[in-house]
Amino acid sequence: MSTTGINITSCPILLTKGSVSMPLPKEQVYAIDDIYNLPDGTRAELIDGQMYMMAPPSTMHQKLSGEIFTDIKSYIRSNKGACQVFAAPFAVFINDDDDKYLEPDISVICNKDKIDDSGCHGAPDWIVEIVSPSSKRMDYYTKLALYRAAGVREYWIVDPLRKTILVYDMEHDDGPILYSFTDKIKVNIYEDLYIDFRDIMQAINS
Repeated sequence: MSTTGINITSCPILLTKGSVSMPLPKEQVYAIDDIYNLPDGTRAELIDGQMYMMAPPSTMHQKLSGEIFTDIKSYIRSNKGACQVFAAPFAVFINDDDDKYLEPDISVICNKDKIDDSGCHGAPDWIVEIVSPSSKRMDYYTKLALYRAAGVREYWIVDPLRKTILVYDMEHDDGPILYSFTDKIKVNIYEDLYIDFRDIMQAINS
């Protein structure tokens, strides 16, 4: 099956003010210890001294994450691949320092030397973020810039409300390409991996 998509390099994505995720106010900047000292079950991300609290994911968010993760894991296992895939919560120190602590929904990491018991130190090869109402600005703008600057090779933004997938092939400086939940999408970091969102939605709705 061929993939379809729309190149939307010149098409800006508009967000409403109510969707903006704001940093937690504090007179002094936050540090990684503040993340570690959060109460059990509380999740947050750290970017340049600002802490961004993370709302609990919706059921649809978790279903999409689980199906995408399963497809990636099955592909890696069946091909005896060297990459590893992790679902949130999983710590990513995107620049291999304590200034930027992120928890992408799905991270694919092909360099095992970046991984230890505390998480990933450096940029994953492929990141998938699933948009929630409170994370739109983070996913579409803030994290896009961070991931591009850090050397992430590929970045997908899956938006359940719009039923779209925005694909950035950062390794080749291509995109973004806009897909729908009826498309079969080629993964750029692999030669023959496709994620079929029609199959994913059938599995979710069955």
